[in-house]
Amino acid sequence: MSDAAAGLLTIGVVVALLAITHVPLGNWMARVFTDETDWRVERTVYRAVGVDPRNEQTWRSYAASVLAFSGVSLVVLFLLIVLQKHLPLAQGTDGMGLTTAVNTAISFVTNTNWQSYAGEVGTGPLVQTVGLAVQNFVSAAVGLAVAIVVIRGVSRRSATTLGNFWVDLVRGVTRILLPISLVAAVLLVAGGVIQNLASPETIAGLAGHDQVIRGGLVASQEAIKELGTNGGGYFNANSAHPFENPNPVTNLVEILLMLVVPFALPRTFGVMVGDRRQGWTLLGFAATLWAAGVALVTWAEVHAAVAATGSMEGKEVRFGVWGSALFGATSTGTSTGAVNSMHESYSPLGGGVLLVNMALGEISPGGVGSGLYGIVVIAVLTVFLAGLMVGRTPEYLGKRIGRPEITMAALYAVVTPTLALAGAAAAVAYPTARESMLASGPHGLTEVLYAYTSAANNNGSAFAGLSADTPWFNLTLGAGMLLGRFLPMLLVLALAGRLAAQSRRPVTAGTMPTHTPLFLGLLVGVAIIVAGLTYFPAIALGPIAEALS
Repeated sequence: MSDAAAGLLTIGVVVALLAITHVPLGNWMARVFTDETDWRVERTVYRAVGVDPRNEQTWRSYAASVLAFSGVSLVVLFLLIVLQKHLPLAQGTDGMGLTTAVNTAISFVTNTNWQSYAGEVGTGPLVQTVGLAVQNFVSAAVGLAVAIVVIRGVSRRSATTLGNFWVDLVRGVTRILLPISLVAAVLLVAGGVIQNLASPETIAGLAGHDQVIRGGLVASQEAIKELGTNGGGYFNANSAHPFENPNPVTNLVEILLMLVVPFALPRTFGVMVGDRRQGWTLLGFAATLWAAGVALVTWAEVHAAVAATGSMEGKEVRFGVWGSALFGATSTGTSTGAVNSMHESYSPLGGGVLLVNMALGEISPGGVGSGLYGIVVIAVLTVFLAGLMVGRTPEYLGKRIGRPEITMAALYAVVTPTLALAGAAAAVAYPTARESMLASGPHGLTEVLYAYTSAANNNGSAFAGLSADTPWFNLTLGAGMLLGRFLPMLLVLALAGRLAAQSRRPVTAGTMPTHTPLFLGLLVGVAIIVAGLTYFPAIALGPIAEALS
C-alpha cells in the first residue's frame, strides 16, 4: 500500500471512529458532571480530603481551589524529581539540575509536558509513574473541570455558584480519563508498546559501542499522555520511539486518543446548555480548523522537493509522510505536544502550519477542556464583533456580552501571544540564549518562536533544534507555561461567574442566531484574524521568510 493510500485510510478510520464516539462520549460526560450521586470510591476520596461534595463554590472559591491543588502538585512533583536518586526504582538515575527540575515540575502540572531532559535518562520508573503519569491524569482533569464551569456559566440563570472543583476533578479522573486509559493501554500493549519494570540492559551496538536499553511502564503512561493531551514521552524520542509507538496501528490509536475527548466536548456543551445545535456549531468550528491544518501540513510535506516520496527527513519510515503529518497537525492542534517525527526537519511551510496551530490558541480542537473554553471565548468575541457590525445587542445563548465580559475575553485572547512573543524577543536579544539555537536566520527565529509559543499555549512539543536545557530557557519557558496556564483559567472562570449571574434573555427578532453556518463562518474568521493580528509579523520573519528564500 502506498504512503498516500495508507494515510488516507488512517484519516478515514480516525474520522469514522470520532463520529461513532462523539454522541455517546459527549452524552456520558454531560451525565458525569450533572449526576447528583457519587460513586463509592469518590465518596472515599471526599472523606479523605475533607470535602463536602454537595457544597458548591463561587467562581472565586473554585479558582482558589484550582490554584491550591496545582500549587501543592507542583511542590510534590518537584520534590519527587530532586529526591529521586534516593527513592526506590531510581535505576541509577542521578536526577536533574535544579532549573531543569523546576521546569519539569511546572511543565507536567500545567498539562504542557515540555521536556528539557532525555525521558529515559532524567527520570526513573517511580517518578515516571507516581509523579509524571499521575500529573497526566490530574492536570487534564483540571482543564476539563474548568471547561465544565464555563458550560455551567452559560447554562445557569441568576446563579452565584458553579459547582465544586474537587467533585469535578475526581469525577473527571474516575469516570472519564481512567476507564478510557485502561482500555487504551491494553490496546497499546497488544500493539507492541512495552509495559514492564525491567532493569536497564547494556548491549553492544552495531558500531561496537555499548548501548543501554531501558524498559518501563510505557503503555500505561502513553495512553494517558495522549488521552489527556499531555504529550511527555517516556523516552527522549517520544512517540517516534519504537517502544512507545511501534507501528502504524499504534500510531492510529494514539492519534485517536488525542482527539476523542476534545471532539466529544462540543456535544457535552450542547447537552448541558439545552441546545444541541450549539454543540454542532462548535464541533464544526474545531473540525474545520483541524481538517485545514492536516491538509496543509500534508500537502507541504508531500510536495517538499527532497525525495520522490516527499520529505522523509526526520520522519520514521514505519509512519511515512502522511502518518507523520497527521500526527504533527493533531498534536499541535490539541495541546498534546507528543511527536512522532522531528518538527525541526519539516519544510518551512509545514513547520509554519504546526506553529500556526498553536498560535490559534490550540482550538482545533484544543486540549482536554482548554480547547472547549478557548472556543467559547472565540464565540463571545464573535457575537460581540458581529453585534457591533449590525447594530444588535451582543448576546450569547441569552447572556448579554457587556464591557466586563468582553474585557475578560479580550484579555484571554492576548495573554498567550504576549507571553510567547515577549519570550521569543527576549531570547533572540539575549546573547547566551542565542548560543542554544542550532540554526540562524529565519529558521533560528522559528525555533525560538516555536518554543515560547509551545510553552505559553501549554502544548509542549519542540522544534528539536533548540538546546533548551539551560537556566535561561528552563526558567523563562517555565514562567511562560505557568502564566499561560493559569492566567487564562482565571479569566474564563471570572467570565463564567459573570455569565452565570445573569438571567437568560428571551430570543427576539434582534437576537443573533449562534447555531447557523453563517455564525460558524464568522467563528472561523475571527479566530484566524485574532491570531493573524498578533502572530503574523513574527511568522512572516520566520517560516514565511524561510519558505520564500
